[in-house]
Amino acid sequence: MKIYFRLAGTLLLLAMGQGLNAQVRTTAVIDSKTKSPIPYATIQFGENEGVIANDEGLFSLDLDQVKTPLDSIYITSMGYEKTGISWDTVIDSVIYIQPKAIKLSGVYLFDNPLTANEIIEKVQERMPFNYNKQPIRQRFFLRQSSLNSIRKFDVAFKKSTIEELSKELIDSVIDLVPRNSSYYTETLGDFYRKPDAHKLTIVKAAELYDKSNEDSFEALGGRMESIFSENIKPNSYLKIKSGIFGTKVQVDSIISDIEEAEAEEDGIKVEVNTDPDKKHYFLENRKGVLNDLMTSLFYQEDTKINVIQKARKYRFKVEGYTDINEEGVYVISFEPRGGADFEGTLYVNIENYAIVRLEYKNVKLLRNFRLLGITYQEHLYSGSALFERSINDKYEIKFIENVIGRKMGVDRPLKVIEKNKHVKGRRKQNELSLGIDIMNYSTEKLEFVSFNSEIIPSTAFEGAEENHKIKATYMRQYDPAFWEGYNIMEPNQAIRDFKVLEE
Repeated sequence: MKIYFRLAGTLLLLAMGQGLNAQVRTTAVIDSKTKSPIPYATIQFGENEGVIANDEGLFSLDLDQVKTPLDSIYITSMGYEKTGISWDTVIDSVIYIQPKAIKLSGVYLFDNPLTANEIIEKVQERMPFNYNKQPIRQRFFLRQSSLNSIRKFDVAFKKSTIEELSKELIDSVIDLVPRNSSYYTETLGDFYRKPDAHKLTIVKAAELYDKSNEDSFEALGGRMESIFSENIKPNSYLKIKSGIFGTKVQVDSIISDIEEAEAEEDGIKVEVNTDPDKKHYFLENRKGVLNDLMTSLFYQEDTKINVIQKARKYRFKVEGYTDINEEGVYVISFEPRGGADFEGTLYVNIENYAIVRLEYKNVKLLRNFRLLGITYQEHLYSGSALFERSINDKYEIKFIENVIGRKMGVDRPLKVIEKNKHVKGRRKQNELSLGIDIMNYSTEKLEFVSFNSEIIPSTAFEGAEENHKIKATYMRQYDPAFWEGYNIMEPNQAIRDFKVLEE
């Protein structure tokens, strides 16, 4: 109930702000019995037009952007009755929908009921035919929420022969490192896909984070460069050792500014990147994230969610029947048999054996690397995926939620040694010796929504142009006006509350 009242307060504030733009409506989808928000409900308002509620059940609708409105607005969510509401009703801040129990076996009549394993065999047989392989254009919205928490950051100062590289400097470095940080990215665009390639055109994007954290690291890097340049001899190199491992690094590869200055004095032409657009690879980064999401789908080769491809490693059970988008589906739970990684639920279309919804969560560590003081664990990998039938009667992804939790740690000695083979006497010139013990936890949440999917000819795919120089708009706090005129997934409370504090 606390969530509900907090949500109601948020909606009141949003409603007060709607006087500035009367055509935008923000509404919450609520369970009529529990009074709890219903996450990721589907809201359809036009032919091939719709939005997805966020994880708090909130959605916004810009009435001016609806191209071909239906007679009503329809709300669907697995386990709930499909609800149609009039366009006037969406003005209200809360919409209640009725829960629907999973039907027992006796409700559906089958001449020859299939076992869970037989259904999975049918899924495997039909998988090459059920999912779209034609070129497609998807208008999408992608939100990435990255949360980082340094639980431990101990640096033991042991030795330094460079006066400025002192314990006081090391302590000041530790103070600069933020213990907790958040980074949110929102992207609206067109994603062009075919089985062996993809392209991306970004319409609009925003980044929400504290830029001072980034500036602190840049200032720190500049300070360290200055110290090395003032204290290290020409032709020196640095040897970085951690325990038994050592890496040789040329000093001039670190102090690039000095190298460029010397090259200019000698009349040597050096290519220096002065185009700020080349320093931003936002589009390529977003393409990478989208590609990772698409290749993680259960029907892709080498997918991590291998519940169908390696079905023998799982135990399946028919829990009952329900319907999604007014089509009957089997509800099948799965759990590991032996060394499998996941448990969850499959929703399989009764007629064509297509998986139309998947929910999963890992039951053990997916990665657990520990060697010589270095630790890496992937302790959380969970999410859900929803598919819808497209105009070619094949299924295409509608929504993905993916959450990854990681733990990374380093507990090792670290030495930075300056050596120079061009001086008389010993090659070793200076040394900085530390002991490092760091433990970091990170959680990344990705939410992908396809607002519409359009089958396109190959020529349209080849002709699609990518805007490589696009950059995201930086925000110090969330600004709902930024997305005015677009239907997107509503931000959750954490994003709405985010604000960079003035220093």
